[in-house]
Amino acid sequence: MVKGRIEMYELTVLSHFSGAHQLRHLHGKCEELHGHNWKVEISVTSRRLNRGGIVIDFRILKEKLEKVLRTLDHHYLNELPYFSKKEPSSENIAKYIFKELKKDLRNQSTLLSKVTVWESETTRATYRERSR
Repeated sequence: MVKGRIEMYELTVLSHFSGAHQLRHLHGKCEELHGHNWKVEISVTSRRLNRGGIVIDFRILKEKLEKVLRTLDHHYLNELPYFSKKEPSSENIAKYIFKELKKDLRNQSTLLSKVTVWESETTRATYRERSR
């Protein structure tokens, strides 16, 4: 470690899910029922490696992500309790995944840094939390 620098490791895994939604307040085509094949990218960070020389096993990270995505996959998102009063937008989907993963990762030595949800090949939304 170089004096004055903080070393950080960042790991990222990708997955996907399919689902349908309607954006109730957009006033356009997206108010109609439609679906997407969302790509989901999550990143965790850590200042140190464990005894095995890794931050966290990629397999464990993928399993935790898949557990959350199963609650969304092949569902009509508007009918899920989390989205009953929130638009099932890419932004809110990213926040939902972040909050659920954060709960599941709380006993790990990693910090969930961001969740990015790709609605298409050219559009994405990222959610992260920062301390003040």
